[in-house]
This record gives sequence, C-alpha cells and structure tokens, in this order.
Amino acid sequence: MGFVTTKDMFANALNENYAVGAFNVNNMEIIQGIVEAAQQENAPLILQVSAGARKYAKPAYLLKLVEAAILDTGLDIALHLDHGEDFDICKRCVDDGFTSVMIDGSKHPFQENIRMTREVVEYAHDKGVVVEAELGKLAGIEDAVNVSARDATFTVPEEAAEFVEKTGVDSLAVAIGTSHGAYKFKGEPRLDFDRLKAIHALIPDTPLVLHGASTVLPEFVAKCNQYGGDIPGAQGVPEEMIREASKHGVCKVNIDTDLRLAMTAEIRKYMVEHPADFDPRKYLAPARDAIRGMVAHKISNVLNASNKR
Repeated sequence: MGFVTTKDMFANALNENYAVGAFNVNNMEIIQGIVEAAQQENAPLILQVSAGARKYAKPAYLLKLVEAAILDTGLDIALHLDHGEDFDICKRCVDDGFTSVMIDGSKHPFQENIRMTREVVEYAHDKGVVVEAELGKLAGIEDAVNVSARDATFTVPEEAAEFVEKTGVDSLAVAIGTSHGAYKFKGEPRLDFDRLKAIHALIPDTPLVLHGASTVLPEFVAKCNQYGGDIPGAQGVPEEMIREASKHGVCKVNIDTDLRLAMTAEIRKYMVEHPADFDPRKYLAPARDAIRGMVAHKISNVLNASNKR
C-alpha cells in the first residue's frame, strides 16, 4: 500500500475499457467518503487537489490526510495536482510527494503549451512522477479555471498527436463538450464522440482524460433545493455518455461537482430537520456517508471500475 502513479492504472483501464475515478478533495470527510467507497468496490483511486483546495486546506494538511487514508484502508492511491497553472506549482507538488501532476497550458497558444508541458514532463519524469496536460478548453468555472462557452475550443485530433509526440506527456485531457461546474448544458447534453474516436485512433496508447464529467445527479440537486438551496436547471453529463467515453481511450474521469452536491444536500437536510444541533460532527457524518454512496455508485455503475484493483 502507498502512493502510486497512474501508469499501471491507466494501462489496465486502456486494455479493459473502463475508467479510473479522479475525485477532488478538500477536507477530511470528503477524503474518508471517497476512500471508503474505493475500498468497498476494490477499485483503483486517484485523489486530486486543485488550486482552490490548496488555498483552502493547505498542502501539508491534504498530504497528511491522504497518508492517513492509505494507512487506514491499505489502498494504493495516486495523488494528483489538478490544473497546475505553471511549472512552479507543478514542481512544488512533485517535490512535496505528489505522484501525478497536471500542467494546464490550454489557455496558451499551441507551441507555448508544448513548451510548458515539456518542461514539466522533463522535471517530473526525472522524479518518477507522471504528467497530464490539456489540449483544447472546457467551458465553465472550477476554482481558478474560468472559460466562457464562446471561448471553449474542442481538441483537434491531429494537434493532439503532435502534442503528445513533442511533449512526452503521459495522459491528455481533451475537450469534446464537457464543462466545469453544475451547469454543463443548456439544452440536450451532447459530447463529440466522433472527435474522441479520431483522437484515440491517432494516439491509441495515450490515456485520455475527461474533465468536467460530473453527472450532477438530479436527486442531490432536488434535495439541495428542497432544503433551501437555489440551483435550478443544473445539468451534467449523462452516465451513459461516461460509459461510452471509456470505450474510446478515456481512462480518467474527473468528478468534483457531484461531491459538492452530495455533501451540501445532506448538510442542508440535517440542519433543516435538526435546527437545535450545532455539533459539526452531527451533520458532517451523514454528508460523508452521502459521498461514500455516490462514489461507490460512480465506480460500479458508471466507470465500471469495481474489482479492478
């Protein structure tokens, strides 16, 4: 048991057409709920830390919480930096003990993205750490990432092949229609599977990553709204689309919004039903249970990753 890279995880996922869940973490209860679900499902696991999580919880706390999760469960866990904006943040995470980092140069011109990614790859590989990069832009908002729909650009298959060849990156996040946040689609959900298939055909040995892939489960949205929330019209990526994507090279599926919704729904419900309670443990415990149940559902019914560890 211990910290591992995603190398073997993705090789197995590519070979067997399933995906590994990459779940964003911010505090102890979220980590506990996720790792308990992965242990229950005997599934490979990636815990990932965004810029917002680093600012909120501080890197040292998050690292020690993940270490505690490994000791408690005996799981192998990949610890991943999500949306690293430059070489310095990627270097700090590599030096801190992360086993995987993402350099997100997607907002820069193509050649600059290649240069940035190559710089991180050279440093990380020398330390035994794997690297994810992004090509194309996802619309939506997540922590420091804010891209308007009109600025979102889908990944060009031929550029993806050139990018992987010139950078030596280990995995590639592609833009095929997903977006960050709870409002992913205004109309009928659509992903460009023809584009995904074309990318996978050109770089069949490169694990692909789907960002902004929360389903925005209706039951959690409804519960939030029932107990005082105001998030009408939230819509995510249908589960069948995630399952289809895993058949065409997608080995890593990022999930954050669903965690937030599950946790918030249970906290809202508890506080409305128990207005006299003020012990955080009373409302964080059911929130943790909701995360565990939701993650277990994702692993077994959406990612098809149960019993793959």
